[in-house]
Amino acid sequence: MLVDIFSSFDDNNQVFMSLYMLMWVFSLITIVLFSSFYWVSSPRWLSLISVFKDTASSQVFRSFGINMGGFVNIITGLFLFLILMNMSGLVPYVFSPTSHLAISLSLGLPLWLTLIVSAIFYNPSSVVAGLLPMGAPAPLNPFLVIIETVSIMVRPITLSVRLTANMSAGHIVLTLIGNYLTASFFMSSVFSMILLLFIQVLYTVFEFGISLIQAYIFCLLITLYSDEHPH
Repeated sequence: MLVDIFSSFDDNNQVFMSLYMLMWVFSLITIVLFSSFYWVSSPRWLSLISVFKDTASSQVFRSFGINMGGFVNIITGLFLFLILMNMSGLVPYVFSPTSHLAISLSLGLPLWLTLIVSAIFYNPSSVVAGLLPMGAPAPLNPFLVIIETVSIMVRPITLSVRLTANMSAGHIVLTLIGNYLTASFFMSSVFSMILLLFIQVLYTVFEFGISLIQAYIFCLLITLYSDEHPH
């Protein structure tokens, strides 16, 4: 039973028609869709998936990540996965994994850490040199190194919090509007009911756009982080 609007973000809250196993199905669907052109003929619906794959791939092609083996496959697969996860939260009684910081952090932290570790093993001197901007005054060098180090260390946190905050805020607003809409059927006028229904429909469409944009921004930032990898 839902106690308040924040209970929908409790993954242990067993509500009626809970479909948490759907998340595992979506994960499997992402893998199948991404690799299906290797073993089956291309159906018509695959052209829609190719649009999202080409969008993520085009961004990687403009960065240094194109020189990393398999980086394109990781980003395109992550892009499709995030779209499915974000949009799954718009299905009634389905828990949205990306609205939890643990899920978002488990996606952003390994990718960020992989780029850092790879850069250190590939060219450690270039990584250390990148902590100090060129032409900086000598007295400010220690402070600039500390500031640059902190900015690099907080990247996985800001990357994950941005995704979680946007998805959680949208779901909370949808829940609030839905609660008022349900109450309007019994206690409000017809005009209020129609107005709330119109707002609910528009905001749901808006959340579809947010789901796509946040998935793209998440992958875009990881791609931009790869530009700092030593050449």
